[in-house]
Parts: sequence; structure tokens; C-alpha cells
Amino acid sequence: MTGRLLGYLFVCDPPQQTIDELGEALLASRSTITGAVKLLESYRMARRTRVAGEGMDRVSLNPDSQQPQNFDSALPKEHAALFREGLAVLDDAPPERRAPLAEMVTLAEFLGERLPELRDEWHARRDELRASGKLPTPGG
Repeated sequence: MTGRLLGYLFVCDPPQQTIDELGEALLASRSTITGAVKLLESYRMARRTRVAGEGMDRVSLNPDSQQPQNFDSALPKEHAALFREGLAVLDDAPPERRAPLAEMVTLAEFLGERLPELRDEWHARRDELRASGKLPTPGG
């Protein structure tokens, strides 16, 4: 249901829908829709808003969700440090025992280096596509 809800939020008109409207469109109960909305909110992919004077929330895509996430290199660097600690524990172990952890160190270091570069490459490409008109600018 969560995938169906996310897909519908990309195409629905108007882009803000009540729980009842979502349930009707997706042929699902209020509780099912509410659960899916909560899950999407936890991933920051959807948001609820309420217009002053209205007694109900409206659900829409979170505009921030369309920005690349997890391009921060800090987490892979932290993982690499933890994996290196694990390797230290296995210092006297045979190479085949150390191999999986050594590979994880290398992967985490690689991701720590490449993720910021990929983010910058994506932003440059997106800007080029928007400037050429091949990619519309959200909200405008």
C-alpha cells in the first residue's frame, strides 16, 4: 500500500489529498492509508498539512524528498572506522577470515570518497537539464 500511495501522490490532482480522498482513490481503508502515510512521513517522503479553519489534514509529497538523500560521507567514514576496529579484533586471524571485513572497510572508504562527488555531479547535471528545458523546475 505504501508504494501505491507514494505513486498516487506523484500524480494526484490536487496534489494535497485528505485521508478519505486517498482511501477512495486507492480503494483502501482509512487505517491502511494512515499507516502508509505514517511510514512515508518517517522517511520524509510525505507530509501532512492543515489549512487554518479546516478540521482535517491534507497529505502531499514532501518537496524535500525529491532531493538526493544520504550523500553525506560521514556515515560511511564512521562505518569504515568500526570495520577497522573489527579487523583489529581479528588481527591474528587467517586472511580468509579477515577478508569480508577488509572488503567492508574498503567499500566504506570508497563510498565516503565518492558520495559527495556523486551529489555534486547530480546537482550539476540537474541544473544543466533544467537550464536546457529538458527537466522542469518543481513548482515553477
